[in-house]
This record gives sequence, structure tokens and C-alpha cells, in this order.
Amino acid sequence: MKYSIDLKVPSSQAWLDAVMADFDMFLQDHADCERKASAMATSLIAKYPDKPKIIPDMIETAIEELEHFQQVFALMQKRGVPLNRDMQEDPYIKQLTPLTHGGTAETRFLSRMLLGSIVECRGCERFKLVSEAQNDQELRRFYKTLWTSEAKHGNIFVELALHYFDDSTVYNRLHEMMEFEGEVVRNLPIRPALH
Repeated sequence: MKYSIDLKVPSSQAWLDAVMADFDMFLQDHADCERKASAMATSLIAKYPDKPKIIPDMIETAIEELEHFQQVFALMQKRGVPLNRDMQEDPYIKQLTPLTHGGTAETRFLSRMLLGSIVECRGCERFKLVSEAQNDQELRRFYKTLWTSEAKHGNIFVELALHYFDDSTVYNRLHEMMEFEGEVVRNLPIRPALH
């Protein structure tokens, strides 16, 4: 069953063109994003040990994201692309993070879970675009595998939120956050990065 909702604003052709024009830089950013995604899932476990329903899925998500990092790193090694020396601040995540501030501890928990879904859904959409734009069959297959995994993760965060909050609370907040995310995406600088 699909729990996540569709993005409000699609990624632009200009973004995809920038990625395809400097794919090595995209790979560097992609590797950083996978490391951060694994750390984020782990941090939710550390922050919410009182929410036992999230723990098995967050463990699995953290492991899968780390495996994705391993796979991207292997691709980078094949192509002679080094990891970034320092992980850059992600302007997309920086603009979305305030959505998880304010309110009660419970509303912050809900917003963090839904932000996880939104980021995964955007990753799913963008990996699908990257896969379909590839001439290299190995990269096409790799990014197809990733976008299906991201779709699963996007679903998991909403499904877990529904264990703790009623449907209308979850989906009203998710729609509100998705509207905000769409405005962020519209105004992001175009660069060869996942976000």
C-alpha cells in the first residue's frame, strides 16, 4: 500500500541537464547524501527510543543507505572520482529543517518522520530521472534500483507516523510540508547535486 504522497513540484530539465553535464560531481554529492541518510535514520533511533515501532525499520533503512553509499563509492572508484574531503551543507535540507522545529515534542517527531518521507520521495523522483537519462546500461540499472528503494523508504516514514498519529493529522501536515518543499525546489540553485 502506498502511504506517501506525490511531490507538488517536479524537478526541472535544467537540474537534470546540470547533473548529466557533470556526473562526477553528482556522484560525489550522491555519496555524501547516502552517508547523511544513514546517519539520519540512526539518529531517529537515538532520539526516539520510546517509539519502538520505528526502530526495526530505521535500522533497516540505515543499513540500506550505507549499502547505497558503498555502491556509489565503488562506482566512483571505477571512474577515478574521489570522495569530497568535507561534506558540504545541503541547501535543500537546510531550508527544510526548520519545518521540524517548534511545537510540542510529539509534533516535532511527526515533522521529522514526514521530512524523512519527503526527502526520500524527492530522491526517488530524481534517481528515476537520472536512470532514464543514462546511456550507460550499468548506471541506468543502478539508478533504477535506487529509485525503487527510495520509494520504499518514502512510504515507510509515513506508515510509521500513522502508528502514532491519526490519518488527518499525518496527511494535513504532510501536504503542508510538501507545499513548502515545492517552493524550496523551485528556488534552489541549479547544480549537479541530488538536491
